[in-house]
Amino acid sequence: MILIVDSGSTKSDWIAVDNNGKKLLEKLRTKGLNPEILKADKIKKIIKKNPDLKAHRKEVTHVFFYGAGCGTDRAKDIVYSVLKEVFLNAIVKVEEDTMAAVYGTISHDTEAAVVCILGTGSNCSYFDGSVLHQRVQSLGYILMDDASGNYYGKELIRDYYFNLMPEAIKVAFGSKYNMEADYIKYNIYKQPNPNAYLANFAEFIFLNKDSEYIVELIKKGIRVFVKNYIMQYTEVIKTVPVHFAGSIAFFAQKEIKEVADEMGFTVGNFERRPIEGLVAFHTKKLQTT
Repeated sequence: MILIVDSGSTKSDWIAVDNNGKKLLEKLRTKGLNPEILKADKIKKIIKKNPDLKAHRKEVTHVFFYGAGCGTDRAKDIVYSVLKEVFLNAIVKVEEDTMAAVYGTISHDTEAAVVCILGTGSNCSYFDGSVLHQRVQSLGYILMDDASGNYYGKELIRDYYFNLMPEAIKVAFGSKYNMEADYIKYNIYKQPNPNAYLANFAEFIFLNKDSEYIVELIKKGIRVFVKNYIMQYTEVIKTVPVHFAGSIAFFAQKEIKEVADEMGFTVGNFERRPIEGLVAFHTKKLQTT
């Protein structure tokens, strides 16, 4: 049994397949397993809490894990150690979530592309067809993550409190969410996964895209992301496509394409959840080795 995992800060998708790519279990989901946010014992507890993963853990021969927060050797080692402890008989490989986005969006194994993630967090890398190049190391949701779910959550909350929302939008936003200051501060400063809490607010922008304010808010975030991330690769963006993975990107395709026209790059593929592409990639690799 092969386990392929696409883990964000909010949730993790698990698919179990055989060597031919045939699914052995229904798609499984656990909470996000970001090692920059969670300690090793918490990650292990989340995995073991899933009854299917617990029941079949001795049957697993390979685990291919792609996760948010796995961009450093230290973080990879945390996840690797947990997975080896849970799945006793498995060969384990841990990569950052950017590689999941690469394998889930490129059109063929050796395609060169700039690949972006816009989900709970955000990131951007250049894949030259064999090697991943990343020029910005993520400093997390407080300092970075432009155009991500938590970015838009912060922007909405700030605009609400600074009275920068149109009145109708402010009323709708205040009706949908608990906007009491003490409640917001408790969730951001006292609870685990504040980035996921903030990202929950991002749903609002996609339910209210008939508002000019919301459309401009989406574009504002994308422009900042392009300036800070995509433009790190100015020498290649004229010749390669820019692919996008993640829910924020998937639902903001129109705005991303409009900003791309403004800022001079070519949009390629959109993939909301790259895990299906990962299944095809890994089963093909196993069959040829």
